[in-house]
Amino acid sequence: MSAAAEPRVTGLETRSIDYVPLDERHGKLWHLGPLWFMSNAQIATLTVGLISITGGGNLIWSLLAIVAGTVVGTFFMAFHSAQGPQLGLPQMIQSRPQFGYVGALLVWLFAYVQYAGFNVFNTILAGQALHATLHGGVKLWVLVVTVIGLVVALVGYDVIHKAERVLTYTFLVVFGIFTVGVLVDLHYPAGSFDLGGFRWTPFLAQFGVVAGYQISWAIYVSDYSRYLPPDVTVRKTFYWTYFGSALGGIWLMVLGTLLAAWAGRGFDTIRSIDAAGDTVFTGFGTVVLLFAALGLVSVTALNMYGGSLTLISAIDSFRKVRPTLAVRLVTLGLTAALSLVGALAATSHFLRNFNDFLLLVLYLFIPWTAVNLMDYYIVRRGHYAIAEIFNPHGIYGRWGWQGILSYLAGFAAMVPFFSVGALFVGPAAGALGGADISLFVGLPVSALLYWWLTRSLDVAAEQRLAEAEAAELDRAAHEHREP
Repeated sequence: MSAAAEPRVTGLETRSIDYVPLDERHGKLWHLGPLWFMSNAQIATLTVGLISITGGGNLIWSLLAIVAGTVVGTFFMAFHSAQGPQLGLPQMIQSRPQFGYVGALLVWLFAYVQYAGFNVFNTILAGQALHATLHGGVKLWVLVVTVIGLVVALVGYDVIHKAERVLTYTFLVVFGIFTVGVLVDLHYPAGSFDLGGFRWTPFLAQFGVVAGYQISWAIYVSDYSRYLPPDVTVRKTFYWTYFGSALGGIWLMVLGTLLAAWAGRGFDTIRSIDAAGDTVFTGFGTVVLLFAALGLVSVTALNMYGGSLTLISAIDSFRKVRPTLAVRLVTLGLTAALSLVGALAATSHFLRNFNDFLLLVLYLFIPWTAVNLMDYYIVRRGHYAIAEIFNPHGIYGRWGWQGILSYLAGFAAMVPFFSVGALFVGPAAGALGGADISLFVGLPVSALLYWWLTRSLDVAAEQRLAEAEAAELDRAAHEHREP
């Protein structure tokens, strides 16, 4: 099937963690651009750009840290995206060849916590935006946003892609006008653009949070490229994902930094956006907030969709799951309920420490992304026996000791370099004045150790087994058996 084929919306999506057979592959490669642009171009991303300014950094170095962190962090998530069309699988199930059939639960637990944490923040932020414009109470709007997100996630892959394209076009108009207003009408403190005002600690804190935020998308990306035909190239899949996500991320984070520098100590995400919008013309702040709420609904749906896939993967590790619509419905409902309970119970303390949450996400997924990418691009070079991923007694085993050991070693090596605000500052980070360089430690340790531990793998034998199982793989997928 051609990569240029039109997407088919045929009702509720039934597939979940199972392999997508070749005759169901569809969509256009460029659709990845607006999907990842709009996933990042929402006001939860805006708040990621605040940490340097609030930590005492000046504006110009905050902006440079955002660009640098985005360039680095997006590099990894975009390479994960290229795995989807080649394997026809969602992202997290691909951890089994590295961590084992049961061992992959380690990273799935962390992934599910991330989905829940992001949705708590997203739905509260959307609720605040809607309450500020339409009134009715934050909790009511949190419920509404959660329900709409659940419906979109249930319909599934094609509708999510379409919604993100429509939102992208609207965003370019609404936020294009808003950004011009922020650049032209707002005034910034003296010294904001002084290159001599460089400070390591806020710069690296901003860099780390931004890189962590971008890397955190790595657990999503194959979920939204797995229906593409396998003849799309790795390079083009990488480019559409990379530039879509990087542009959306930089745009919103830069807006966050500019608004924080302008508002100073009085900065509040919702009120500051409203006030800045009204400098363009009276009432435009309301328009910006209403559209921002729609963006948060869309990313809430993404988190529910990915959370459902991760939960199904985890259940399948204990008891074989036949991938059906009913399974999707139940796991989406559980994921939505968890997000809703968390949002309704969350306090302002959670919201104030969102950047610390992002750093913890970075710490947990740096070793995983290193192991997964090393395995896919260097060790196995994209060749997997996909049917064996769903076989509890298959060639990948129940426990992938090479992946688990590499993950734990990378994480342990990072601990002295952690710098999480008032929560924890490792001895190495303390010696660096609170600067966090753990990213540059965990990545090479996990990646190189995994490469060294897997030198004896018989990749050629795995490839022969994959070829022998290919016909049965497609038949099982059409019958909605695993895989």
